[in-house]
This record gives sequence, structure tokens and C-alpha cells, in this order.
Amino acid sequence: MPVPDPNASRAVLIGVGDYGHPDLEPLPATAAGAHRLAELLQDPSVWGLPAAHVTVLGADASGSRILGAVRDAALEATDTLLVHFAGHGLRDRDEKLYLALAEADADHPQIGTLPYRTLRDVVRQAGYRARHRVTLLDCCYSGLAGAMSGAGGATREDLAHALDETARPARHPAGGGEAVDGDDHGDCVLTSAPATRRSFVPPGAPFPEFTGELISVLEHGIAGVGPELSLEDAWRAVRRRMARRGSAEPQQFAQNAVAARIRLRNRAAGPATAAPRLPVGPATTAPRQFGSGSATAEPQQFENGPLAVVDAENGTVRAHCAGGRVLYSPATTLAELLEWALTRAGLGAPRLHRHGREADPLLVLTPAAAERFGLPPSPGGSRWSLPDGHEVLVRLRRSGWQPTRTGFGSWAWLYRPARGSRRQCVQLCVLPWGALDPRHWGATAQLPPAAAARVLGTYAERVITPHGSPAATGLSLMTALRPPTRAVRDKRTGAWVSAPNPSALTEAVDCAPCEAPDGHPMLAGLHPPGHRRAPDQVLMEEAHSWQRPPADAELGASHVVGIRVNLAPVGAASRLGVGLDAPVHVRRPGFDKSLPGSWLVDLSHITLDARLPSPFTPHGRPPAGAAWYTTPTLAYAVELGFAVQPLEAYVRTRSAPYLDPWYERLRDGYLATMADLGMVPGLTEKELLDAMARRHRGDPGAAAVLGAIEATAEGGLALLGGQSWQAPQRATWRPDIRAAVSAKGRTNMHRKMLTSARTAGLFPLAVSADCVVYASDGPSPLNILPRTPEDEPLLGGFRLGVSPGLVSYAGARTMRWFQDMRAEHGPDFNVAQDIAAYGGEEP
Repeated sequence: MPVPDPNASRAVLIGVGDYGHPDLEPLPATAAGAHRLAELLQDPSVWGLPAAHVTVLGADASGSRILGAVRDAALEATDTLLVHFAGHGLRDRDEKLYLALAEADADHPQIGTLPYRTLRDVVRQAGYRARHRVTLLDCCYSGLAGAMSGAGGATREDLAHALDETARPARHPAGGGEAVDGDDHGDCVLTSAPATRRSFVPPGAPFPEFTGELISVLEHGIAGVGPELSLEDAWRAVRRRMARRGSAEPQQFAQNAVAARIRLRNRAAGPATAAPRLPVGPATTAPRQFGSGSATAEPQQFENGPLAVVDAENGTVRAHCAGGRVLYSPATTLAELLEWALTRAGLGAPRLHRHGREADPLLVLTPAAAERFGLPPSPGGSRWSLPDGHEVLVRLRRSGWQPTRTGFGSWAWLYRPARGSRRQCVQLCVLPWGALDPRHWGATAQLPPAAAARVLGTYAERVITPHGSPAATGLSLMTALRPPTRAVRDKRTGAWVSAPNPSALTEAVDCAPCEAPDGHPMLAGLHPPGHRRAPDQVLMEEAHSWQRPPADAELGASHVVGIRVNLAPVGAASRLGVGLDAPVHVRRPGFDKSLPGSWLVDLSHITLDARLPSPFTPHGRPPAGAAWYTTPTLAYAVELGFAVQPLEAYVRTRSAPYLDPWYERLRDGYLATMADLGMVPGLTEKELLDAMARRHRGDPGAAAVLGAIEATAEGGLALLGGQSWQAPQRATWRPDIRAAVSAKGRTNMHRKMLTSARTAGLFPLAVSADCVVYASDGPSPLNILPRTPEDEPLLGGFRLGVSPGLVSYAGARTMRWFQDMRAEHGPDFNVAQDIAAYGGEEP
């Protein structure tokens, strides 16, 4: 087919780079990309659009101005209409896509944005005369434009969603070949990422990643495809390049093979006239995310990744980097090794938020390296750290290095005075001192250095550079994604000053007395020594631990089968409004589910089916009187149709979904790692069960990353509470937030159990945190998952899948075994606590 008629075609290119919301980082590369695309589309060696037929809009464009420009171009186009958007992408709770404009609110996607559906409708309706309508979306979650959830091609239903047309059977030509709809007209939507993935701007790059690769293809062409290249050729080339870097996978939704029909001139087949593309930076440099506010680091600053596993053999010190590169260090002392890591190794990682800080280099010392640099086999010391007078510490201090107040343990930060605005800090992970807990990291500490670097590097890329236990890393991830302060310009002096960051935890605040753990100084004098606080004195929001004896009918089942909710703590944190300020005490308040807080309410009048645990208590027994509850628990009581009348409350007046970036980061890392183990969205239930059965026989490195991610989620939330008041106060010591997440997770679980009970008559035998066990006629979990009359998974019930909130198979045992265990351990035996630990049958 010929190149589309330039005189009958139009293009609208939108690059939004300036944003007012602190969580939406400026993206100057988007405007640069739009202007460069405009130049290329006007170039006769690519397409040759007249300048009057190309409209470029920037950050100052309002939604109405964008829609007006698209409408005008669409009405004029009779051959090809092309619309390109680059900027931040947001999504709401209904998984709808919003294109962020300058006044967008990251926490409320409906404000200051252009809904993609609105743009799509204008393209489709105003462009009804155009032969081809092409939309290019370079933003986070852009795959939502086609309802894509992962790899694979678009179905007819996906295409109907993307183009707002009725999905109809495709007609195939008599001789076979590609399905067509009867003519060569059609729509095409190309996106930079799937529905659940972010898009990126590489550090120091002039253009966003997807747009930049498209520009590169147009500038240089593709060898071997002839004098013309199709939009399909260009898309596939961009997709291959991004896949090699491990970036999000671009998606295509095309009708009537439109992407293959649209052809542009191929510069690889003749002399190119445009200036060469500026370098994006080395493939080993970590990317910068749309929507996460990463650093504007120099391309070569972290060329060797976030960390290195240091080994020593025959006097040679080798540093195995996450990307597979091996560096040689001339260091002979630990101080020299730190100097080398800081100044010559190219180690570190960009910040995850523009108001945060870059990750310090991490050196992981093998036993041989630890011995080489004078470390003992174990640290000794009273705090499991090197004694203050140890010769290693003495030599480090002579060289200007100091450990932080936590000491020199298995995880240690060593620092020296900052030089200008740049930190001078290196982190050490000492493997022979037990730095990597095998409960979370598997056998990573015993892997060869290169393999250990791959495991730790994958975790660092998908989550954050580890710097302690997964729990400590999980808590630090919250701060990295929501820094407490930001730089603002003082209107009076013009100087840059530090100011609180909206939607973040900016300062340490006192908890309410009912939220304080036992032993907290706030409780001194309130109760006599040894007093055990009652439910009306202490907030007790934890996950369920409940069991019941099987009914006679259930004893006839052949098995007990467990299912486990994937990454349950993370799912409960999603879209949860948490308080940002200190609690305010009120008496006899009306309940308001929009106010985070703790409420004293009597729910003992509520009666539910005894075959289900009570949603209001961790032990699952009905409440016996007034007790303290968090907002999610009372909101669920109201959802069930019960009236609540609080006696008093401690509420927070300022709130935000503080944990949302944390949830998204861990969810994306979890899904990517599950994919490494063969579990991807889109598998049939049987295929998924087969993949789950193979999981423990798969790549041990991927399994270790998955275990560390799960421990990061659970442990990070646990550290929001606990005994942390005994250390210096920190803004992230928030037992109220931990309690709210626990309550939401428990009520989410109960909602699914209630749906299964009401629709399928399925009642659990035991519940423990994220695991539920049912009686079953067979070992397969498919026997206990509720179905519709059409044999589809029931909406609102437990559903088998990969994503957080869906369930996986936990294990199965025979009913006889279950009865024997109850007889041996008594009626309090809870089989759900770890059914997998007892072994079981293949599903």
C-alpha cells in the first residue's frame, strides 16, 4: 500500500510535561518527544505531512483545547488521523485510564485529567471519514485502553473495549489468512505498557522510552524491509528493543490489520536527512518511571546497577554486578573498598520519587571477601554487631568512615561527611553473618556470587535496593515512594526551602491510647501493674485465626482443601485512606467512613451465621460488648446493613491513600516474578494449577525473589506498629495504619467467604490470615471456588489467579487425616495455619 496521502491526513501530538501535584514529576522529555515526532512526520523522507496538518500541544493545553484540536483534525482527515499523547497516566478504582494534564491530582484521577474514553469517542466520532485512525499512548497503565492485563494479543472483546465498537465475528477470506471486517478502514491503538505496568523516561534521556524508540525507528529506519516500513514493523522493532531491557511490553489493538496497512518511508533504504537521535543512555541504567518521580540522574552515574556481590580469590577482589558484569577492585582494605564503591564502581540506583534520594551503593560480602577485609566469622558484640573497639572499626574511623548508630552488624551503613549536597555512604551486607534470612531469601546466601547478584539485583530493580531485613526494607520503601519533605521556593526570598510533602507522613505523631501497644509510656498510670486490657480499652485489629468442628455432612467429604489469597497485605493496603495527622478525640460522634480512626462501638447485637467467623474479631467469635474498631471494620458493618452508634472515637481529619504507591510497586514486582515462575495472567485455571504445581521446582532465584517480596509486604506493615516507640520517634511508627490494613484485609476475606456461603453453600472449616480451608469432594481447589450457572468464576467470591487479591492453591489433605489431627491436637487445631506444611496431594 502507498504512504498515506499527506494532504488528506492529520496529526495531533500532545506532550504534557509540567505538573502541579507533588507526586507527579515534571516530564520535559514528553514535550521534546512531541516536537521531534512532528519534525519527522513533516519530513518527506518519513511521511511529508504539511506543517499546517500537524498540531503540537504542551502542558498548557486544557482538556477542552486538546479535544478541540483532535476534533478539528479528525473532521478534516479523510485518509489517516494520528493522535499521540505522552505524559503521566492515572487509573481509578474501576481500572479506567485518565491522561494527566497540568492540574491533575495524583490521588483523585478524575480531577485535572482527560479521560481516555472521552478522547477515544472524539477520535471515533469526529474522525468517521478517516480511513485509518491511530492513537499512540505513552503513559503509565496505557494498556487499559484495550483492557489488557498482560502479554498476548487483543481479543475481539478487547478491541471492542478499546474502540467502543460492538465485538462481532470476524470474516475470513475463502482462501484462509487474516480475518477482515470487509474493508480496509479501521482503528489502531498502540500503548507503551500493559494495563498494570508503568512507563518510563530513562535517566538523562531526551524522550520517554516508548516515544524515543519510535523516534529512533523513524530516524534510522529498519534494514531489510524495503523502501517503506509499516506501523506494524515500527511497533515490533520498538517492542523488541524494550523487551531486551526488561521494560514494560508495548501493546497493540488493531482492526483490519491497520498497523500493517499504514506505511511510512524507510530511511534505512535510502539516505536519511534528519539529525541522529540523542543517546538514551546505557541499557544497564535503571529507568525513571512516569508517576513515581525518579531521579534525573546522569546516564552513566549508576551504569553498573544498584549493587555488587564482592568475592575474593587468590588475592583478587571481584565484584559481580546485577547485570552480569564483573568488576575488579584494587582495594586492599575495607576503607579502600568503600572508596572504590563510592567513586569508581558506578553503583547505586535513582530515587523512586523526585523528592526522595538516590539509593546508596550496596556491597554484598561473601565469606571469602569478609575474611579478606578483616571481618571475623561472626560479629559477636552485645547487639550482634562488631564491638566498638574492634580493629576493623578503628581503621575505618582513622580513614574517616563511621557506622550509623545501629552499629556494624550483618547490614551496616558506613558513611563519612557529605561533600556538597552528595551523600557519602555505602551499605554492606555480610553474608557469613546471616544477613539473608533463608526463610525469606531461600538459599541465596549459598549461591555463587554471580547468581546471588542476579537475585538481589532483580529484587532491587523491582522493589528497592535491600538494606536490612525485608521488613525494614518494606518500611523504607514507603518513605522512598512518599518522601516526607519536598523542596519549594520561598515566595518572599526566592530561596529553595524544605516543606512538608502532601499525601506523606511528615512528622511523628502520638497515637490514641487505645492504639498504643502494651508497655507504651502513654499507658503509664492508666492501669494497675499486670493489667490485661479489655476490648473496650485496646484496639485489637488483626487477621483471622479461627476454626470450627466439621458438620456431619462435611465429614462425608473426601478432603480438606486450602486456598491462599495472593499478597493479601498488599491488596488490603490498596486505596485505603489513612490519617496523616494526630488523632482528635470526640464523644458520641456519628460514624463517617471517610474519616480514618478508631471507634468505640458495641456490635454485640449483630448475629451472623455461626459457620462463618465473625468479621469483627480476630478470633472469629462474636463481640461480647463495646470494643474499639478501625474505620474499615465499621464500614463493613454498615455495608452488611447494621446500624453503628459510636460512643467515642479518635479520628484523623487529614487523610490520603498513602500506601498506594507502595502497593503498586510491590504488586508489579510480584506479578513480574510470578511470570518468571510461569504464572501469568490469561492462563486457564488448569494451566494455572499446573504452573503452581511446578512453582517449587522452578528457578530457585525467582522463588527467592518472590519470597523476599512477600516478606517485604508483610514485614513492612508489621513495622508500622510493634515496639518502635522505644527507638527515636519516626513518622512511620503508626499502629493505627497497621490496624486499619489488618481490618480491611480481614473484612475483605469475610466478604468473599460470605459470597461463597450465600451463593454456593460453602462454609470454611478454618481461617488463618490469608488462608481458608474448606471440606471438598476431591483435592482440587476448583471444587471449592464458587461458580455462576454459566460455569464462570463468581464475581465477588474467591477466584483463582495470579494478581494480588486472587487466590492460589495452598494444599490438600484427606478428611481422615484432618479428623486424626483434631483428635491428636484438640478442637483448637487450626489446619489453615499452614496446610502446605503438612504436605498434600496434587490438585
